[in-house]
Amino acid sequence: MLLGVQGGGKSLAAKAVAGMWSLPLLRLDFGALYNKFYGETERNLREALKLADMMSPCVLWLDEIEKGVSTSQNDSGISGRLLGTLLTWMAERKSRAFIVATSNDITQLPPELVRKGRLDEIFFVDLPKADIGEEIFRIHLEKQSQDPSHFNLKTLAEHSDGFSGAEIEQVVVSALYSVAASDAELNMPTLTAAIHETNPLSVVMDEKIRQLRSWAQERCVFADE
Repeated sequence: MLLGVQGGGKSLAAKAVAGMWSLPLLRLDFGALYNKFYGETERNLREALKLADMMSPCVLWLDEIEKGVSTSQNDSGISGRLLGTLLTWMAERKSRAFIVATSNDITQLPPELVRKGRLDEIFFVDLPKADIGEEIFRIHLEKQSQDPSHFNLKTLAEHSDGFSGAEIEQVVVSALYSVAASDAELNMPTLTAAIHETNPLSVVMDEKIRQLRSWAQERCVFADE
């Protein structure tokens, strides 16, 4: 299980697992399973899991799993039946399908899913530290055909403290839009201005993120340690 702040890299980590192992990655979107006819939603899940068995060895990415099996949903018992189908498959499967589940709010998940034996470990993906922030800036500058050596990555990382990886990417994109309008080249002042014009989730949802970190402190393995 990968738990953490939105935009922190959980989805990227799931893709990286498949890439490192050179295995096919199958993404299971619970929202796409739902059908208005009785029993069809569960059948869709069974068909998806059957495909994972056929494709094994593979990595099965359960994307935002709380959207499908949340205990707080009032959906006439569909989420409960989905949970039962998933748990049965997890307990009885013989295939080599490695499960990577991502979640933004683990408190919505039932205990029988997150206990040891169902999922081996819960990793908390926190906001990037300064050195990781530098590397994220480097990656996205290169992605936009910019030379990272022309920028002070350490200063950019310091100014963007509390930004997620996705927010750092948008800073670079936003700055490029700004200079494109004036036919100028990307520079440090433009990037710094884009940072200061952005209100990251760590500010907008400060209380919720603090609560999530507090919950994870004694319960999860921190992914960057």
